[in-house]
Amino acid sequence: MKSKHQRLILVLIALVAIIGAGLLAASALKDEAAYFYVPADVKAKGFTPGKAVRLGGMVVAGSLAHAPDGVTKTFTVSDGKATVPVRFTGIAPDLFREGSGVVAEGKFDAQGTFIADNLLAKHDERYMPREMEGMSYDPKTHKVTGAAKP
Repeated sequence: MKSKHQRLILVLIALVAIIGAGLLAASALKDEAAYFYVPADVKAKGFTPGKAVRLGGMVVAGSLAHAPDGVTKTFTVSDGKATVPVRFTGIAPDLFREGSGVVAEGKFDAQGTFIADNLLAKHDERYMPREMEGMSYDPKTHKVTGAAKP
């Protein structure tokens, strides 16, 4: 009888340890997860300065500016409903250009500028992230049409 009681206690301790480890792992992943936002999400929900996120949209024509240091770029990202200013320091992908889709990884500063650590440029004119389906850029009028999916 004593050994059954000991086994039951060991099984319960193991079960509690497994559940605890799972909760700790889930908590750690939640803190490190980079959520995907489009500018309308930022406008509607706000932002948390310093929190890692991904920002997707179209690079607004005429918004791309190069700083004198040669590696810093500022531009505006739009989803047709709102815009967000972005600053990136580094080497941009070859396909990164105005009027094309981009996903920027980074964090917002306290003033609302997105400080990108990495840029992912659209690899093909037919590719569109699921959240950006229905959006398009007209190079003649320089307008983003359509709206991002919620």
